[in-house]
Amino acid sequence: MVMDAARLAKDTPKSLKTRARILDCAMQLIADLGYHAATNAIIADAAGLTRGAMLYHFPTREALVEAAVAHVQAARSALFRAAADGLPPGTDVTEHAIDSYWELLHSIPFLAFAEFEVAARTEPAIAALLAPAQAEFDRAQAGDHFLKILHAGAGPRFQASRDLARFMLEGLARSTLTYDADGRRKRLLMLIKRATHMLNRKGDVQDLWPD
Repeated sequence: MVMDAARLAKDTPKSLKTRARILDCAMQLIADLGYHAATNAIIADAAGLTRGAMLYHFPTREALVEAAVAHVQAARSALFRAAADGLPPGTDVTEHAIDSYWELLHSIPFLAFAEFEVAARTEPAIAALLAPAQAEFDRAQAGDHFLKILHAGAGPRFQASRDLARFMLEGLARSTLTYDADGRRKRLLMLIKRATHMLNRKGDVQDLWPD
């Protein structure tokens, strides 16, 4: 969006701060209410803006969504880097990675991105906006950041260990457990950790469920 880029270059610090506030509100409301319920008008109200002020920064829904996707993706990446850099001394790296990602999946940026992914299933324009962010995040998880906190090796086996942990956690985070939810989540998280240890050659098959 050349015109938008040109306008941003002329914006004052106050204007840029307002834009950031709008995007923070958009991320929060999309996470809380869902993509469709978090309309431009509701976001403007949460940001304390008039309709005219909102239109100055984001004249269309498409302009807001494009900026919000980039904003959410940047927030996700920052949280993920912080988790990767926050390994306490002496901590089991695999368990730290899994616990960290489980927490991240319940954070506002990750919840907002998940809402975008739901909307993208039926809206090709959103799917196209998400595709680069999804690919970038997937490469980061399979590469520097997720590799660092899982402390695994290279090759299909170790890639499978990362994918197993990642996609099982994402699926569990989006699942609805209708009974004994806490107990079942606790047992599944334990199994994810044990299975990842096994794939990383840090455990035997009998360790998956020893009792």
